[in-house]
Amino acid sequence: MEESRLCQWSVIRSILAIVQWWGFNVTVIIMNKWIFQKLEFKFPLTVSCIHFIASAVGAYLVIKVLKLKPLIQVDPEDRWRRIFPMSFIFCINIVLGNVSLRYIPVSFMQTIKSFTPATTVILQWLIWKRHFDWKIWAALIPIVGGILLSSITELSFNMLGFFAALFGCVATSTKTILAESLLHGYKFDSINTVYYMAPFATMILAGPAMVLEGPGVTDWLLTCPSLFSSLVIIFGSGVLAFCLNFSIFYVIHSTTAVTFNVAGNLKVAVAFTCSWLIFRNPISIMNAIGCGVTLVGCTFYGYVRQILSNQPPGMPTTPRTPRSKLELLSLISDKLDDDKV
Repeated sequence: MEESRLCQWSVIRSILAIVQWWGFNVTVIIMNKWIFQKLEFKFPLTVSCIHFIASAVGAYLVIKVLKLKPLIQVDPEDRWRRIFPMSFIFCINIVLGNVSLRYIPVSFMQTIKSFTPATTVILQWLIWKRHFDWKIWAALIPIVGGILLSSITELSFNMLGFFAALFGCVATSTKTILAESLLHGYKFDSINTVYYMAPFATMILAGPAMVLEGPGVTDWLLTCPSLFSSLVIIFGSGVLAFCLNFSIFYVIHSTTAVTFNVAGNLKVAVAFTCSWLIFRNPISIMNAIGCGVTLVGCTFYGYVRQILSNQPPGMPTTPRTPRSKLELLSLISDKLDDDKV
């Protein structure tokens, strides 16, 4: 009887963890798109910088003030030698995501972001000369095919937004791969990652944001008809972006790797649907089919990697088969790197 109750609570906890993760993720994405489209605050660098600042403050409060998470100590030398390069790529990744949201619909952006597993495998194969099981390559076919179909049939296609999202996938993959060597010996969770990287990312982005977007932001502040409510939405998106990082920490400790993989891909479908209901961007039948094929491909890809990770010792496997939920984290269709700040 007791075991049955524990099992039921475990299922309920997993469902609640997934739902709150979906809620924060979709809300942040929709709010960012609303800021760019409805508020006409067309400054992705500034929005990214606000998110970095809010996340840096939030992480400090959680770790130093509220002490909800222990601080992972990093040598001062390693902060510049290891954390700073990762923060630079982290910054590029977030900025490219916001730039893509500025120009293309949420549904199309999320579909392109599902290309991340493919860019990770391709970069490891081309640059790091790693070899992968043929099943991995086969699992990538529906992902690539679905994205090609979505791109060809996208009614709101924009070249700049498309390439921003595509290079965002490359940045996510590069960060994932470099983390193996640069962060070797450190076991970061999502909160400690933000604690160390967000201040560096703010430092990197603040200058370019002021130079490139400062005059435009000033003009917007002087002409915005509902300034207070608009600023609440803009800064509120930064607060929710940090809350998303906290929700990531909760969900990876409440679900299995397989559940996490499926939930990660269904999250894209939820964002796709919610964005269409709110913004009513035109979507063709073939475009929707392309997105569906991509999500099925991502789920199958995660399943294949999980199967290979469970092979007995001595059997051939891939060099980067995920061994745990934390490793699987960066391989799900949207990254969670794309979720952060």
